[in-house]
Amino acid sequence: MVRGFSIKVPASSANIGPGYDVMGIGLNLYLELEATIDPSNASETNSDANNCKISYSKDSEGYDSVPLASDANLITRTALYVLRCNNIRSFPSGTKVFIKNPIPLGRGLGSSGAAVVAGVMLGNEVGKLGFSKQRMLDYCLMIERHPDNITAAMMGGFCGSFLRDLTPQEVERREIPLSEVLPEPSGGEDTGLVPPLPPSDIGRHVKYQWNPKIKCLAIIPNFELSTADSRGVLPKAYTTSDVVFNLQRLAVLTTALTLDPPNPELIYPAMQDRLHQPYRKTLVPGLSDILSSLTPSTFPGLLGICLSGAGPTILALATENFEEIAQEIINRFAKNKVECTWKLLEPATEGAVVENL
Repeated sequence: MVRGFSIKVPASSANIGPGYDVMGIGLNLYLELEATIDPSNASETNSDANNCKISYSKDSEGYDSVPLASDANLITRTALYVLRCNNIRSFPSGTKVFIKNPIPLGRGLGSSGAAVVAGVMLGNEVGKLGFSKQRMLDYCLMIERHPDNITAAMMGGFCGSFLRDLTPQEVERREIPLSEVLPEPSGGEDTGLVPPLPPSDIGRHVKYQWNPKIKCLAIIPNFELSTADSRGVLPKAYTTSDVVFNLQRLAVLTTALTLDPPNPELIYPAMQDRLHQPYRKTLVPGLSDILSSLTPSTFPGLLGICLSGAGPTILALATENFEEIAQEIINRFAKNKVECTWKLLEPATEGAVVENL
């Protein structure tokens, strides 16, 4: 019997000013995949050890560089992890997965988070496991340990989240396919091992309201910045004053973004940060200039501006004059010989979805 389904997972922007590793927002730029399971196609998929043939649309980000082997591609590798946790060793014969990915890779828009969410949902559907979104989130958080992107991609909207402490025994099993250590082999040193079932309720979250008048401008530089490199420049400890600075603004921002009309005099200063942006300026040419020089008084409609995730993408929240704001940021990047594109996006309120074909 032939089965088919589609999965859509939104991009995401994390941190949102003072919300370092806490806040994320799902954005209406979607990683999409179509999966078909047709036993009559077994001859086409048996060249892969796990019975899965992967292909990408030619306009997908990383089309020429993304791995097509099921135990190397992050999406299918994650799906195999979910299946093996539940005593299913491989995809059913004749599994094909077609992927369309417009989310830029390594730019701070949650590309790996979207891939992990898509992979967990793929495993859930292929294995007919029947997991809830909350349970699937547990699997995601065993792989991608930053709940801000993952939660926003899975649940959608504007989220605050945290990851509860796990014991070393819960997290150090080598067969868990951590996305941050790609391209290390899937399954650790012994792919015959059965990975442990994730603990329940690893992550907790809340969905905030969001004023729909507020749009998200993503200005995307033409270079990649890995999460590992971006985290590598951060200090091991912070002063009390810097931590309090962020906590104060975080407490205000979560409500300020719900108010109508949006108040730039409240939102703009509430999006300031001292925990990660000052240290990442060495990795993103022109970052300090961009964050300090664009204000609501000089660009009407601008509400706030910050680094998106680990960068280098800039996220600007605005209600109007989108092209003017984007072009100013592009021009400032250009002074540092960095080319950019930009997208006008909105919150993806529904999060990740599955539909039968």
